[in-house]
Amino acid sequence: MTDERAAKPDDLRVAIAGLGSIGTKIATALDQGIEGLALSAVAVRDPAKHQAFLNSLRKPPQVLPIEQLGEAADIVVECAPSSHLRSIVEPAVTRGKAAVVVSVGALLDNSDLIDLARANGGRIIVPTGALIGLDAVNAAAIGTIHSVKMVTRKPIDGLKGAPFIVANNIDIDNLREPLKLFEGTAREAAKGFPANLNVAVALSLAGVGPDRTMVQIWADPTVTRNVHRIEVEADSARFSMGIENIPSENPKTGLITALSVIALLRKQRATLWIGT
Repeated sequence: MTDERAAKPDDLRVAIAGLGSIGTKIATALDQGIEGLALSAVAVRDPAKHQAFLNSLRKPPQVLPIEQLGEAADIVVECAPSSHLRSIVEPAVTRGKAAVVVSVGALLDNSDLIDLARANGGRIIVPTGALIGLDAVNAAAIGTIHSVKMVTRKPIDGLKGAPFIVANNIDIDNLREPLKLFEGTAREAAKGFPANLNVAVALSLAGVGPDRTMVQIWADPTVTRNVHRIEVEADSARFSMGIENIPSENPKTGLITALSVIALLRKQRATLWIGT
């Protein structure tokens, strides 16, 4: 009996860089079956650590060095530490492939990759992730957006080790009430909190840019979820949105991030496409 989910010759090949809490969920979804897509390859720092997971898949992918993923796939999904963004995205877009970027904050320091993708017919795709209402921001940006403000409140564990906290020697371990850590632009926030503020950078790229998107970051011992509140003033609408994301196994990352990438991948060959 043939497996209905077996890869077809015209399937889009998907490679994943990183098998942490996000990458493993995406790999599992692809292996279980997403119409028109097939998991072709992964890149991991320690293959032995992930061998049991890979062996559990219906069709285990190739394990390749990061820089070779662009050769083995039509879409490369970046789920790795932000310091690896360039080594994942550059080979893919140079070959005219698509790169799905989770560590979107790192794009601000590697913006030339957008020009590189344009010159070679590649694409850089940022998933919605934790940002409810990103479609509305995209639409409002076609007109004029006057201001965008975002307030983020995170549990203590989700903020530990952030460069801004370390550089300013801020003790958050014994907080009993909310503490405002930062107020400034999305660009500044991404530098100080690179593992926490991808949502702010995605918001800024969809709207008025990283230097006009204003951000507050709070360490809040009273919350157990990553809480984001966003207010947008535009000529077409005034709207606000709030979301409380349940952390994944990695407290710095919301569970919805992986689900957002899976939803994006499902759209690539979807007959019915909902949302911009």
